[in-house]
Amino acid sequence: MIEVKNLYKSFEDKDVLKDICTVFEDGKTNLIIGQSGSGKTVLMKNLVGLLTPTSGQVLYDGRDFVQMSKREKVMMRREMGMIFQSAALFDSLSVLENVMFPLDMFSSMTLRERQKRALDCLDRVNLVGAENKYPGEISGGMQKRVAIARAISLNPKYLFCDEPNSGLDPKTSLVIDDLLHSITREFQMTTIINTHDMNSVMGIGENIIFIYEGHKEWQGVSADIMGSTNKRLTDFIFASDLLKEMRAAVTHKQD
Repeated sequence: MIEVKNLYKSFEDKDVLKDICTVFEDGKTNLIIGQSGSGKTVLMKNLVGLLTPTSGQVLYDGRDFVQMSKREKVMMRREMGMIFQSAALFDSLSVLENVMFPLDMFSSMTLRERQKRALDCLDRVNLVGAENKYPGEISGGMQKRVAIARAISLNPKYLFCDEPNSGLDPKTSLVIDDLLHSITREFQMTTIINTHDMNSVMGIGENIIFIYEGHKEWQGVSADIMGSTNKRLTDFIFASDLLKEMRAAVTHKQD
């Protein structure tokens, strides 16, 4: 579990995050949503230590990440997996070598053990047979699955995903969502996903945090969204006419 307490982040005289208090739960897909510029990316960067909060706490199972020494933070990051928006694979390394990279850096496994672990992770994301290909030889969806395999190679307790469906078609996005959701359940990780994808919100949003102008405006599950009376949330979620029609239909059915 990750608990955020009274988190503030300012840049010069501008408050970007304002008194954020929330909990990201184990074994669930926790989603951070909000408009561009709302502060959700800054929040994730504070969670993983790419930025330091102006004040407040980020507690990993009770351990305050903000107050840790540099060495303690390095050790803490070994418990984290990260999936970047662009997949961020090494073009000069094969798929297998990309997945092995964290193992080469941080594990004490033998070469054979590292290879087996990497192959097991590729199997988990349905990429058996692609281990000798290079990133430029596979599709964007496959690259994201390689990134997931790499992120779970060290069996992290915490998984962070920055716009994992960016640049993917809707069908492939659903595959990535299902994969992240099932892996989260299987390994009982605390998974945090920063997303604009409303399909992800409605499909796998087990704990959703809506950030508006730097503060937590709303928190709940996807089932609560249809009946929410929070206008800022509904304006954001139901921005398209199709989603507005879907919500109206559900509301009418309930009446």
